[in-house]
Amino acid sequence: MNKYIGRVYVVLLVFAFSSCISNKKLIYMQDVEEDSPVVSTGELIAYQTAEYFLQPFDIVDITITTRDEELNALFSPFTNNNQNMGMMGGGGQAGGDAFFMNGYTLDDKGFVELPLIGEIELIGLTTEQAQTVIEKEVSKYVKEGEFFIRVRLGGIRFSALGEFNSPGKITILQNRVTIFEAIAAARDLSILAKRDEIVLVRQYPTGSQIHRINLNDKALLGSEFYFIRPNDLIYAEPLKVREIGNTTNFIQSLTLLTTTITAIALILTLISNSN
Repeated sequence: MNKYIGRVYVVLLVFAFSSCISNKKLIYMQDVEEDSPVVSTGELIAYQTAEYFLQPFDIVDITITTRDEELNALFSPFTNNNQNMGMMGGGGQAGGDAFFMNGYTLDDKGFVELPLIGEIELIGLTTEQAQTVIEKEVSKYVKEGEFFIRVRLGGIRFSALGEFNSPGKITILQNRVTIFEAIAAARDLSILAKRDEIVLVRQYPTGSQIHRINLNDKALLGSEFYFIRPNDLIYAEPLKVREIGNTTNFIQSLTLLTTTITAIALILTLISNSN
């Protein structure tokens, strides 16, 4: 019996020491005796970018500025409110809310209604093409060269569902966002997320389509899915290991196993001593 208990303790010690991490693996910027701090450099993978075409319910920020202050107040009635909300916000999500309140939302047919100009169809256009269309309409009221127009998306809005540390609907105030930046905005994937098969639901002018992405494959950097698009939905499925129990990582599982074995060993020791 004592021999058996001794073996149990040996197994526990092996588990304990194997889980220890040296400080050398944790401390940044150490004095390392190597010629180069770069461990390895991979091949350069070219981006595969595609133009984004405006879709119904997209939010666009349209700025129209002229030399006439009265026209400026008419073309941009939300400018002051937008600046005030930007000062009050202080975060990506707050800025996104400001765009929602003060930007222009394409209706279900792809139209926006601008002051003085009226309805303009922007569906299926890039932001550059939309700017050209609006410039043509503004030139009916203002001489060419006496106005400035800027059209941009009101940030990149997407949804993160499933095994994220902070899932939800997120807005990043950038014109271009990688899928890894989107994951970082949701505070990374949980330890149980299936990283080799992330589900991406993407909206197209004719409908929605499901794509499955392998985050472990570096070829993703050169694919059309490296950059997310407005209204993308990213769903992280859980690994099958979740079905085993409620523990979230190996350390918790090891702790539970160690505690159980220790308890059994203690009981066996008490029984052996009593005999």
